[in-house]
Amino acid sequence: MSEGRFKNLRVYWLAFVAYWGIVLFGYDTGIAGGVVSQPYFQSHFGLINADGTPNKTKTADVSSNVVSVLQAGAFFGALGSAPVSNWFGRKWTLVGFTLIFAIGAILTTVAGGDRGIGYIYGGRVVSGVGIGGISAVAPAYVSECSPKNVRGRITGLFQIMVAIGVMISYFINFGVGLNMPNGPNVWRIPFGFQLVPAGTMAIGLLFVKESPRWLASKGRTHEALENLAYLRKETTDSPDVRQEMAEIEGAIREEKEARKGLGIKEAFFGKGNFIRFVIAFVIFLLQQWSGQNSVGYYAPQIFSSIGYSGTTNSLLASGIYGIVKVIATALFVFFFVETLGRKISLFISSIGMGVTFFIIGAILKTHPVATPVAGQAAPPPSPSSKGMAAMLYIYVCFYSMGWGPLCWVYVSDIFPTRTRHYGLAVASGSQWLWNFVVSKVTPTLENDLGYKLFMMFAAINIGAMATFSLLLPETKGKSLEEMDIIFGSVAAESREAFIAKEQRALDQELAHETRSEQSIDNKV
Repeated sequence: MSEGRFKNLRVYWLAFVAYWGIVLFGYDTGIAGGVVSQPYFQSHFGLINADGTPNKTKTADVSSNVVSVLQAGAFFGALGSAPVSNWFGRKWTLVGFTLIFAIGAILTTVAGGDRGIGYIYGGRVVSGVGIGGISAVAPAYVSECSPKNVRGRITGLFQIMVAIGVMISYFINFGVGLNMPNGPNVWRIPFGFQLVPAGTMAIGLLFVKESPRWLASKGRTHEALENLAYLRKETTDSPDVRQEMAEIEGAIREEKEARKGLGIKEAFFGKGNFIRFVIAFVIFLLQQWSGQNSVGYYAPQIFSSIGYSGTTNSLLASGIYGIVKVIATALFVFFFVETLGRKISLFISSIGMGVTFFIIGAILKTHPVATPVAGQAAPPPSPSSKGMAAMLYIYVCFYSMGWGPLCWVYVSDIFPTRTRHYGLAVASGSQWLWNFVVSKVTPTLENDLGYKLFMMFAAINIGAMATFSLLLPETKGKSLEEMDIIFGSVAAESREAFIAKEQRALDQELAHETRSEQSIDNKV
């Protein structure tokens, strides 16, 4: 019983290590908006008017720049990760991108004084390259190492780690703003803390195994079998391990034979492939326009816009938002992701998010928030503001049961081994491209649209995302090798024949190795 309960412990450990980089993803999502909202930061970098009030236009510009330059770097890091990951493997590619991220974190930490805000911009770009590569490679790595019966749950840890990173960023901003608001620590501590998860990940990666599927794709079959057996806590001659290895080898050889002499064009446009890349691009386009990242990046500003005025009020409300997101994501990933399925979860999530945003927009229209008077203490939030905050907390629960964790789970599911690094690079590139656009325009939209911003996101959630959810093929409970059958790349009969052939070949190879070892022992 205990063996069954802990059978996948090594895969969970690998996911935990690889996803420390995803904590960075979430942390950087939440940190910038809170840093820029700090009065000392605004004063130090010239964002205050002559009368002592914040210059909203300058603050919006700097805030969007600090956030969006990270996405710009991440876009190129994500796209560049595909050839690097294919050549060096998943594990060492992650190590490299983690070190790149650390360089950027150091640059942002030492900014200020004579070095100016340029160091923050430059550091965020460099960190973005690292984050982009990590966000593309880590889910592919974890997915390739996970057994099919718990792959959704393990891959879904991605979003839990994102949520934990966001929550940590909110509370570090809150703690720094409360206890040391009048010095460069308001940005040096939040930016410097990035080195903690980065260092944890870099060290942890030295003690995990390479992806068996990547090793098999490079012809390193024996090493792949040993790693697969280690991850499954079995021996190399276990029937289950041999069957899974035969499936992996069969899918890879079948793909190579079907595409012999064809290059990267076939990887994108081969039978059953193009639709997968379309899904990977569109699913993240829609996710970024769901409204979550607008709230995530600019939570203090968003909460201020609905009546939580004052730095302490807005940062505390943001911190509570982060806690709700972590709890909701964890509950869904551990208890529902493998029971509800991908399609129905995404559909319910879309409808729930749209309804809560419509309610927020309606309340904000009928109960507009009064502008706080400069020099006076921030008033307590009104009942209507508390109602809108409650809707935001309910909104993030719906996000966390679908469009948050499942986008990464889904795109990690659907690609074959030979094109998975390209598929995850396209998915991650789309995520960061639209992330950049959304983060750049959100401060301006929030200033110009007011309640209409929430109405816009509500319409996208219900009109586009719910419809898209219903068009997706279900992938729950399917092995990675079965995805070719679902998307029409191969017939089920053909795949079964290849698996049987690879099973026989693998048995013969292992039998030959055993005879050779026995012969050597006899001679000795």
